[in-house]
Amino acid sequence: MFGGTGNIDGSGNKRRGRRLLAQGVAVFIAAGALTLAGPGASHAEAAVSTCSGRPLKTVKFPTGELRVYKNRQYACAVTVASRPGARRVMSISLQARGGRAAVDKGNFTRQAGPVTVHALNRCVRATGSIAGVSRSTGWILC
Repeated sequence: MFGGTGNIDGSGNKRRGRRLLAQGVAVFIAAGALTLAGPGASHAEAAVSTCSGRPLKTVKFPTGELRVYKNRQYACAVTVASRPGARRVMSISLQARGGRAAVDKGNFTRQAGPVTVHALNRCVRATGSIAGVSRSTGWILC
């Protein structure tokens, strides 16, 4: 009776109950998250979540915008189309001073990137283009 196994009847029912409770809570949380960020979430919100860190600089141009984010050690950048839809040539390039550029180029419908570089105490520059229209940040974080 008091064997120290932690089971009610020695067959594992107490553990099974806890496992079922944990699974039920996980399903409930996942359903709530889908309700909050369901089909009503915009494309711009989805693009923002691809880079971690705080927004550092946004450069707008006629076909979209170039977004640069920074956390303690890294800089991240994406190029986001203002009107997602048809595939078109997009690119994003992010370079830390003294390093090679990280590049993402191709035919995309919504965004190019994210690209990330190590930028602790270093200047960075980003260049983005959509359908032949290009913009650059120049050297920032200097």
